[in-house]
Amino acid sequence: MNKEQKTQAIADLTEQFANSTFFYLTDASSLSVAQINNFRRLCFAENVQMQVVKNTLVKKALEAADESKGYAGLYESLTGPTAVLFTETANIPAKLLEKFRKANSKPVLKAAYIDSAIYIGDDQIEVLTKLKSKEQLVGEILGLLQSPAKNVISALKSGGSTIAGLLKTLEERAN
Repeated sequence: MNKEQKTQAIADLTEQFANSTFFYLTDASSLSVAQINNFRRLCFAENVQMQVVKNTLVKKALEAADESKGYAGLYESLTGPTAVLFTETANIPAKLLEKFRKANSKPVLKAAYIDSAIYIGDDQIEVLTKLKSKEQLVGEILGLLQSPAKNVISALKSGGSTIAGLLKTLEERAN
């Protein structure tokens, strides 16, 4: 790879990191070509982009990004072979890793960047699989917001029938 190609690769990675709020750094070394192809297929099916990159290029791309992103904590994870998983849903790559590793020992999670939070180490997969997607959180919030209104309407309806029943009973007693 000549200098011009490296510069272009760094620019492409910088753009991908800037456009992605969720990405994972993994080690898929020692997997056979067939296993890697199977993992890539799983990633493709879930709209996760897998890219094997050189650590120096990743580090330069992360350093070129805005400091407010807080990528510095990821630098120590950039050792050995690295594959980057870019995604739009925070927990999908963790679920893919967990599913794939039921039959394989790798890929190993080195680190994950989830909307400015950094998770280091393979032991974080369980935590990452439990993260909720944006759609799930919005759904829960809407459910919570609708709940009080439903309770008030329900109480008014039941209260109305109770009052009507009470008035009817009082009217019958008066007659």
